[in-house]
Amino acid sequence: MSKKEVLKKVLIIGAIASLLLGGPLMGNAFAAPADVNAAITNAQTAADTAFMLICAALVLLMTPGLAFFYGGFVRSRNVLNTLMMSFVLMAIVGVTWILWGYSLAFAPGNPFIGGLEWFGLNNVGLETTDYLKGTNPAEVVSYAPTIPHQAFMIYQAMFAIITPALISGAIAERMNFTAYSLFVLLWSTFIYSPLAHMVWAKGGFLGLYGGLGALDFAGGTVVHISSGVSALVAAMYLGPRKTYPDRLSPPHNVPFILLGAGLLWFGWFGFNAGSALASGGLATTAFVATNTGAAAAALMWLILEKVLRGKPTAVGAATGAVAGLVGITPAAGFVTPLAAILIGGITSFVCFYAVSFKHKVNIDDALDTFPVHGVGGTIGAILTGIFATTAVNSAGKNGLLFGNPGQLVTQIIAIVVAYIIAAVGTWIILKILDVTVGLRIKEEAELQGMDINEHGEEGYNEEFGERISLTNK
Repeated sequence: MSKKEVLKKVLIIGAIASLLLGGPLMGNAFAAPADVNAAITNAQTAADTAFMLICAALVLLMTPGLAFFYGGFVRSRNVLNTLMMSFVLMAIVGVTWILWGYSLAFAPGNPFIGGLEWFGLNNVGLETTDYLKGTNPAEVVSYAPTIPHQAFMIYQAMFAIITPALISGAIAERMNFTAYSLFVLLWSTFIYSPLAHMVWAKGGFLGLYGGLGALDFAGGTVVHISSGVSALVAAMYLGPRKTYPDRLSPPHNVPFILLGAGLLWFGWFGFNAGSALASGGLATTAFVATNTGAAAAALMWLILEKVLRGKPTAVGAATGAVAGLVGITPAAGFVTPLAAILIGGITSFVCFYAVSFKHKVNIDDALDTFPVHGVGGTIGAILTGIFATTAVNSAGKNGLLFGNPGQLVTQIIAIVVAYIIAAVGTWIILKILDVTVGLRIKEEAELQGMDINEHGEEGYNEEFGERISLTNK
């Protein structure tokens, strides 16, 4: 057989093979875009879900961080009680959020509170969309379209855990633990959940999903103003400690304070960046703003101490950083890094003088919860209405400096509503508990220490250990 005949047969076989295989190959080619799009969607969901679960863990870490931050300030005989006042929220709200808290906060309802259709996480599964379908505004069919509904739920649970824990700083060293546990259970149900619904839920009275349009990216109003105002009311209702103001002790463990502030700063990246509800550009913006605001605030506090008091302190650095983190929280996803510097510095400046003013008026907010969280959250919410820009977040709104003075008015309305709900609601809850279980421990127990009298143990086993050794002799 000649070379020409062999070549001819090869070409014929190749042509037949092309015809036979061409159909399936072309079919795969046309199917490829759909498969690629599905793969991209699945990859995005996986990436965003992993990001949000990490952020949820970071926010949970903030509660032990807060425990150490507060625990370092109190006397050594009250350290365990102070730590427990934060830690117990992980247990209480960790259960109530699943049962009814999440439903009241985020389920469709009226403008002021959610319904109970998600009670016990009924119908809260791994779906990413359409679980809000059929409610107004119609275009909002989920809270986060690239993560499972349960991932959103558990992330929000961490906010619900730490918020009432913040209040404990104002009432440290004098409120009995049983009353406190009941207080935070009622407070998280009747104050936190309604406020979260009004600001963040679909159809909420104050928020972006069909409400007035107040901007609160990660909790300036919902978390810090509500807890700060409630802390002030609780401190005034309970009255001062028996040793206040004549026999107050300095912080018993400053390293605890710095450790707690460091854990809070670290966890706050989950708090703010996670509020983007997806990995990507907006989360990056919030992350940068968070670190920048905290750094500027810590620096401002140290400068004020150096200029006015002669020496910058470790406690001041920690307090300033926390104040800055509070101030940048409502603005983190709406402002530029330069605005974050201004927000952090201004918030720290105002909080510094708020702490000094608190001492002058003799209100025993033991660990400065209102001057840092209440005042810091208020200043942050106001400054959000000034510095916010849609150039950073198109889903937000422009503030005063970008041609929208009405946004500042909206921010102030949201602040006033939060103040009223937190103040009135807290007073009612405290009054009910006061006439039922009682709020204060006995004077003798308060002077002896909360740890032994409320928990039967001590943080450092000093006095308790000495009593055992003397008995054994």
